[in-house]
Amino acid sequence: MKHWTLACILSAALLAGCSSSDKSKNADGSGSATSGTGSEIGGAGGAGGAGRAAPGTQEDLVQSAGDRIFFDTDRNTLNAQATAILDRQSSWLQQYPQVNVWVAGNCDERGTEEYNLALGQRRANTDRDYLVAHGINRGRIETISYGKSRPIDAGSSPEAWAQNRNAITSVR
Repeated sequence: MKHWTLACILSAALLAGCSSSDKSKNADGSGSATSGTGSEIGGAGGAGGAGRAAPGTQEDLVQSAGDRIFFDTDRNTLNAQATAILDRQSSWLQQYPQVNVWVAGNCDERGTEEYNLALGQRRANTDRDYLVAHGINRGRIETISYGKSRPIDAGSSPEAWAQNRNAITSVR
């Protein structure tokens, strides 16, 4: 029984080591680690990989533009990396005028539920307002705040918090 369990664990570890996910890559397509500053580009993926996603889909958005931006603690202001991703999202949305999106604002686990819901909404609104200012019809974008209820990383560390302070754009 012990050998079977050990064999299963080793097999799972080997498979996990061989897999690749665009969500673990930065906008430049590299898999480099994040610095925890809250200004990382995640979920942006690169155009590389086994194949291209169908045009106008969520996967295409992730591969072509990136689907999330990150914020500093207690902030909803955009940094240079966030505006670069939003510029790509704007271009992508202009290319697919039939596509509508959700923008979900998220926070790390610190703070009250009420505070984080309000901050998440401000983050989603900041994302939407940038896209609207760059030519995207406001009616194509819905916003929602999940506050701290949908963390990307369930950890309680500065690195986990940095990943959870974001706004995620999803095709609807």
